[in-house]
Amino acid sequence: MARPRPVAIVSVEGENGVFAVSLPGGRILRRAAVAAHPTTVAEGGTGPVVAVSPQAGVVTLLAPRTLRRNQVVGGFRSPQIAAVASGGRWALVTDAAAGTVSALDLRTGNVADRVRVGQGAHHIAISPDGRRAWVALGETAEAIVTVDCADMRRLRVTGRIDPQVAAHDLAFAPGGATVWVTSATRPFVSVLSAASGRVLARIPAGAAPQHVAFGGRYAYVTSGYGASIEMVDSADGRVVRTAAVPYGSFNLAVAGRVLVVTSLLDGRVTELDARTLRRLMSRVVAPQARSVALGLW
Repeated sequence: MARPRPVAIVSVEGENGVFAVSLPGGRILRRAAVAAHPTTVAEGGTGPVVAVSPQAGVVTLLAPRTLRRNQVVGGFRSPQIAAVASGGRWALVTDAAAGTVSALDLRTGNVADRVRVGQGAHHIAISPDGRRAWVALGETAEAIVTVDCADMRRLRVTGRIDPQVAAHDLAFAPGGATVWVTSATRPFVSVLSAASGRVLARIPAGAAPQHVAFGGRYAYVTSGYGASIEMVDSADGRVVRTAAVPYGSFNLAVAGRVLVVTSLLDGRVTELDARTLRRLMSRVVAPQARSVALGLW
């Protein structure tokens, strides 16, 4: 039996689809039609691909490998981001218009619970142990809300944090002791204590807005407007490497040595070696390539 290979799963908003792109070949392996204008995708490694369509107010669950449409989940007003918890059974979905976070059972497609966090709920990060989530209230957020999600059937708001600058994306570092919060207006990423919300450090990151993802001990930070990506040692905040990427490469995903960025502005999917930031492939797959997740096929 052939060994599974990494595949980039990309939301293609203008074509109302989700594409599976081979790595490092850059060939489109599958095209799945989903509800209009899908903006983001998520994939937990074992369960379905989750595609979020804010304008349509739905979340589409696609079968892994085939991208066959399994279920379309409604009941949202303007869903924004889905984050898959460790284990792959649950996803938390933010809804900007309703100001809620919903716990979606990926096995059944049922919403098990929903909690109000505040208008504009957008980017969300789940801790490595799956017990806590941080939610930015907007793409230029002046507040972050913390949620207890240890029991997905009973979500509970636990606090509110002032990030001190307009926040955009956020991600828990390995171990869960800190949360890295990118800025919507400033050229740095803030490192916050996951326990207190206190700012511990700031890492130079180029023109905002940025996005951040972790691969082992390293954080990878994109600056879409700065056309750059940097590799940061999460232990000491040292910028280890930087590299140029296509303009508009805001979103990213990393697993092992596979690092992929997608350009919203020119439709390129770019693969880099996560240890060296050497470019392995860059291909235009559509007019816009918005969000990206990684799967094994």
